[in-house]
Amino acid sequence: MADNLPGVIGVRDSKNRSGPALRFAPDVWRAFIAEVKSGSFDVAP
Repeated sequence: MADNLPGVIGVRDSKNRSGPALRFAPDVWRAFIAEVKSGSFDVAP
């Protein structure tokens, strides 16, 4: 995840540096992280 780009959060697979990257608006990224922290994406065993 890169947060040093103006107005954009970049995400890519660090093992594949030449592969594709996803770009998110900062508010969208913050909402995603909040949902992850709240457990919204947890999968029951």
